[in-house]
Amino acid sequence: MDATDHNEPSATAADEKIAAASETIVRALARLLNETGLTEIEIERAGLRVRVVRQSAAAAPTPTPAFTPAFVPSPEPLLGAGPLAPGKLEPAKHPGIVTSPMVGTAYRAAEPGGKPFVEVGTVVKAGDSILIIEAMKTMNQIPAPRAGTVTQILIEDGQPVEFAEPLMIIE
Repeated sequence: MDATDHNEPSATAADEKIAAASETIVRALARLLNETGLTEIEIERAGLRVRVVRQSAAAAPTPTPAFTPAFVPSPEPLLGAGPLAPGKLEPAKHPGIVTSPMVGTAYRAAEPGGKPFVEVGTVVKAGDSILIIEAMKTMNQIPAPRAGTVTQILIEDGQPVEFAEPLMIIE
């Protein structure tokens, strides 16, 4: 009797089970990407590591992207934005930059049509609420990390934001 005559599942049956489980995991992660607006997600379980990445619209092989953001950029310049004067820092490199602590949707007011937490020129204290980021159906108030005056607001109300994306500048 040789080693292949046992009543154990063959390597092919085991491979098929792993492939079916992998496909289920990939589909679940892809659904999660669509629901949350994330661009990448990775998990590791029982030695199986799966990473799913959404292609950008420019790199997508089809003309229709799988995810259409709710935000449509406005042709008007952002509040406080303008051409950089010679010697001025790019907003992302400004020492007073406030960045997003999470992926989500940024809202400048507590409710639709409500008064924004801050405007350009608003003086804030450290800890004052400056905006809300909705992430996974939870509204997260974002506090001012320092005291100062809001000199630029780099996002629009209702705009999707990524982790560490510049939101505003407080000088």
